Amino acid sequence: MSEELLKSDINKPQEEVGYSPDDIKTLDWREHMRRRPGMYIGKLGDGEHADDGIYVILKEVLDNAIDEYAMGYGKQINVDITEDGIVEVRDFGRGIPLEKVVDVSSKMNTGAKYDSSAFKKSVGLNGVGIKATNALSEFFTISAFRNGEGKTVKYERAIIIEDNPIFLTTEENGTFVRFKPDNEIFVGYKYKDEYVESLLKNYTFLNTGLTIIFNGKKMHSRNGLVDLLKENMTNDPLYPIIHLSDTDIEVVITHSAQYGEEFYSFVNGQHTTQGGTHLSAFKEAVSRTIKEFYAKNFEYSDIRNGMVAAISIKVEEPVFESQTKTKLGSRNMEPDGVTIAKFIGDFIKRDLDNYLHINGETAEIMLKQIQDSEKERKAIAGVTKLSRERAKKTSLHNKKLRDCRIHYNDVKGGDRRAESSIFITEGDSATGSITKIRDVETQAVFSLRGKPLNTFGKKQKVVYENEEFNLLQAALNIEEGLDGLRYNKVIIATDADVDGMHIRLLMITFLLQFFPDLIKKGHVYILQTPLFRVRNKKTAKRRGKKKDGVDDDTYYCYTDEERLKAIDKLGNNAEITRFKGLGEISPEEFREFIGPNMRLDQVKLRKEDSVKEMLEFYMGKNTMERQLFIIDNLVVEDNEDLTK
Repeated sequence: MSEELLKSDINKPQEEVGYSPDDIKTLDWREHMRRRPGMYIGKLGDGEHADDGIYVILKEVLDNAIDEYAMGYGKQINVDITEDGIVEVRDFGRGIPLEKVVDVSSKMNTGAKYDSSAFKKSVGLNGVGIKATNALSEFFTISAFRNGEGKTVKYERAIIIEDNPIFLTTEENGTFVRFKPDNEIFVGYKYKDEYVESLLKNYTFLNTGLTIIFNGKKMHSRNGLVDLLKENMTNDPLYPIIHLSDTDIEVVITHSAQYGEEFYSFVNGQHTTQGGTHLSAFKEAVSRTIKEFYAKNFEYSDIRNGMVAAISIKVEEPVFESQTKTKLGSRNMEPDGVTIAKFIGDFIKRDLDNYLHINGETAEIMLKQIQDSEKERKAIAGVTKLSRERAKKTSLHNKKLRDCRIHYNDVKGGDRRAESSIFITEGDSATGSITKIRDVETQAVFSLRGKPLNTFGKKQKVVYENEEFNLLQAALNIEEGLDGLRYNKVIIATDADVDGMHIRLLMITFLLQFFPDLIKKGHVYILQTPLFRVRNKKTAKRRGKKKDGVDDDTYYCYTDEERLKAIDKLGNNAEITRFKGLGEISPEEFREFIGPNMRLDQVKLRKEDSVKEMLEFYMGKNTMERQLFIIDNLVVEDNEDLTK
């Protein structure tokens, strides 16, 4: 082919597409938010996960109330959420200036936080937050009360339906917001109390003295981040929690009998779940200070192994990497001020070093923990090196892992990084079905070979000696901690039978033993697949128009209740198939189960879950004790005819 012909082919448009002045559109603020909500609140969701959009728009309202408290106004915030999803938030701060109630709730880039003298170290500075709540709500009402006067404005999908004049009132100063997330955007949403309570508790931990009352339940903290650590730790601390604070900084540090490291970070009361410059500086400063205190050549990984810590700082005009504010990007404590790294480093060097000199018993326990970690690391050093080499030679991406293109720790992934997931499957047929139908952009598949090893009570050496775990660790990229995690969701996909349940337990045991932070940070899930397929036996093959992703005459049922409802709909024509394993589900059917509406159960750890005791009971060698527990708690039901 000639160079001239090649050039002409390149320059030739693939197809004629109209492009005229009429194609250029300007969206108003509310329409833009409703069309592109992800730009403002991250993902949408239905409330099943803590980072779903309904919690973000609640938080946008709460942040304003918290900022008032931080400035010294209003010691209580009332939050009420009804069964049908109506939210009410009442603070007792200064109240929005009455003449500006409309502006702050419906005009973009409008707020008081541009002026640092009013809100020096606020969470939101862009004048966007509460407008997003307004735009994404079916209805939104905001009232401000100041010095005996009030003002109320009512919206429906961000359009004003009532703009009442200023009135006299006996209400205490403050702001009242009432809204209902729009079901057209958050389809089938429902607030989960556990996620709301966790959000509110964090506010009280970070604002000692603040009281939040949620649906009548009082939340209050006297000890700040110490209470936060106690709330989240599932193993006892090895020594009393170290609590250090000064102007604009508070930290807590301890160790527990667990592998890995567990850190919580906050900026201006915002939970930065993905860390940022402040967390990186904190981890570096803590490691360096402890190393210098003991005057030993410890590796940072040994110092931080088993460490549980939290840091909260206040930054003037913080810069986050996204509107959802989960990662801090700021380099300085304030414009043209000292760097965050130096501020944190100087504080940790001074206060932590002093604490360890004064509290000798704590220093001795910490030293033993570090030395034990060092001893174990050196014991497996040879195995580790060989295992890394073996992982490279085993052609991970061909034999065990069918990778995806977008990863959680890859900046190039953009907004889709949060969608990245890896399915951990067992068996060639199940792996094959998922692999054929997955989204290659965001969904990876890792194939297990049979049942994995029970790792309870074993040392970390087993991670490297066992090929399955060694390759899985390499695929997840978590050997050095979660900073390099390649997938946001780690999804265990096993059969819904006894063997499948056993594999789930073995995998969760492995993660709890060696990577507990993966679970605590909310990255581990169980894939729910249907137990039954109920369809019209007159149409053995799926046909007809699709409705919500499922043929009109075919129903996939995850419970007996769903099965019975499907049978009622189809009557005598019902044909019931009981799926015994994932391998029986065709690739086309799998499309329904791992798509946008896939059902996932998040693996969670609660405060009352003592990992050591829990694993010892369920996965230890106390066979007789476990057998008696099963007998005492066994529920026997009559066998039911599946055709009824």
